Amino acid sequence: MPTIFRKTAKGVHEIETREYRLPPRVRNALILVDGKRDVAALQTLIPQQVDATLELLFEQAFIEVVGESVAAAPARPADPGRVQNMAAPVAPSAPAAEPVAAPPAVPFNQRQRAAVRDLNDAVGPMAEALAIRMERARADAELQPLLQAAVQLIGNARGRAAAEAYARRHAL
Repeated sequence: MPTIFRKTAKGVHEIETREYRLPPRVRNALILVDGKRDVAALQTLIPQQVDATLELLFEQAFIEVVGESVAAAPARPADPGRVQNMAAPVAPSAPAAEPVAAPPAVPFNQRQRAAVRDLNDAVGPMAEALAIRMERARADAELQPLLQAAVQLIGNARGRAAAEAYARRHAL
């Protein structure tokens, strides 16, 4: 079963003050440890030397073991059906008395820029590679799978609510 870590008081103090002057790679890993993600999930978010980084943080008492993940599964590519379920509105909308005209279609390049901007706002530098791929997309057919990957990345980094909001904004 995968191990789950959380920050100790010393870890929280380091994030707030930078007193221990952790290297950026180690500090970023510390920030990502939240007591919910298991090691497999962290491996998708931390670009290199995950085991060594977590071991260092553990040995220096910045993080501690919370427990074992019971139903944890390694991160996997976004499932289109799952993304569609995530994008469903929380409350059903009331039926309209009159037909509502569809809003004018937004040009592809504007939707693409908005999706990249929202991804960078949500995840920051961790999304750089995906953002570049999204910027290179030339049509909706190329952009849609990348948007689904963005929803997955945001869900791993910021949680389900942020992923659902992104999916709604970008019509997934």
